[in-house]
Amino acid sequence: MNLRDTTVAALSRLGPAEATAKLLGLVEGNMAALAAQVEEAAAAPPLERCLRIISSVLPVYTHPVAQPRYAEPVLREAVERGLTAIGARARAAGVRLSMHPGQYCVLSTENPRALANSIAELDYHTEVMRMLGLAGGWHPEGAHINIHGGARAPGVAGFRRGFALLAEETRGLLTVENDEISYGLDDLLSLADTLPIVLDLHHHWCQSAGEHIAPEDPRIDLVRQSWRGTRPMGHLSAPREGLLPGGLDPELLPDYRALVAAGVPARELRAHSERMWNRAINAWAVGHLAWTDLEVEAKGKNLASHDLAEAAEGTAGRGRVASMAASL
Repeated sequence: MNLRDTTVAALSRLGPAEATAKLLGLVEGNMAALAAQVEEAAAAPPLERCLRIISSVLPVYTHPVAQPRYAEPVLREAVERGLTAIGARARAAGVRLSMHPGQYCVLSTENPRALANSIAELDYHTEVMRMLGLAGGWHPEGAHINIHGGARAPGVAGFRRGFALLAEETRGLLTVENDEISYGLDDLLSLADTLPIVLDLHHHWCQSAGEHIAPEDPRIDLVRQSWRGTRPMGHLSAPREGLLPGGLDPELLPDYRALVAAGVPARELRAHSERMWNRAINAWAVGHLAWTDLEVEAKGKNLASHDLAEAAEGTAGRGRVASMAASL
């Protein structure tokens, strides 16, 4: 069920007819793969009915070499037909969809070209959401396009300036996520009046040097309010089990400061584990499911989300958990 991509260089070597044929084959394959991913999510327990759609679902869509090809009726019709059907199926099954542009897609930047490219990229993601039937208004069915804050120097004011340049549909879909270095949770809370905040619990653990933020923390209520009645989405991951010889204790929350003192580099603490192996993290995360859905970011993808889902079974007021989309 993996989606396929191509490169600008590969497409540039082809004539118009060949390029259209290549993209058509990729798009038809990607529509079938994405439809299968939605079906898998639809067949899962309600707790696990979320799906992150990979950004390259329409390969090299925003590049000038591909834009004339996507404008051709045969390719346009394949895209619209596929995404319309997929969106309808997801809505009928209660599968929550999201997209996450790469970290190069930033609104807080002093580089005009980077900002223009980011806006174009967000326009593309919005177009995909529109064809899925998930654009217009405030985060229909919980759909969202999630980005990071961007460069630190322009600050939140720079983010607001970039945000103001976006199309209305895009503003109604955009969310912003805290990261480990430039924009922590406390930095982003001032944007809660503008767009929803996606709280990445692992990023916060890294950026705060070890805080496992409690569901009752007053900042959680500010994050929840930023979604304005829509069910929030958060991110969860765990540090790798083998950071120390002999591994870490799965029954204890990892101690950031102790790991640093033991010589573990910060970059290794930021890395995602294969599975949600730490039962203490899972128990803590289940408490957060009372107010937010959680997307599990782990190399094991669905297996990792199942780990958390199993921990949540039988708990009251639980939300949804999901894995990242299948990789290319």
